[in-house]
Amino acid sequence: MSKKAIRTDKAPAPAGAYSQGVVAGGFLYTAGFGPQDPETGLVAPTVGEQTGQVLANISAVLAEQGLTLDDVVKATVHLENLKADFPEFNAVYQEHFSAPYPVRTTVGSDLANILVEIDVVAKLRD
Repeated sequence: MSKKAIRTDKAPAPAGAYSQGVVAGGFLYTAGFGPQDPETGLVAPTVGEQTGQVLANISAVLAEQGLTLDDVVKATVHLENLKADFPEFNAVYQEHFSAPYPVRTTVGSDLANILVEIDVVAKLRD
């Protein structure tokens, strides 16, 4: 199986030995993205604002392959404060996706100075 790394300056650069995205087997897999603004490195204070930035970062990687959030089939979400932040996170998340929604796993995680991290799997277009 061949794989191809995806890279864009419109999303935060990897902080370690990983790709922003990888195309393999008919899918694009993204890294887990946090809410850093790729131009300034700043992080917004609320989980809603952070969720919007995370989805913008993911959208930038998808766009490099000609995809959008409509092509996402699976999302994995990590929330620092699962119970407290889920309603605000979910409201913003729903603004960015349309039915049929991707399958999603949402878990509470110990994140490094951020409130939300998301990775996705998107189906490549024929």
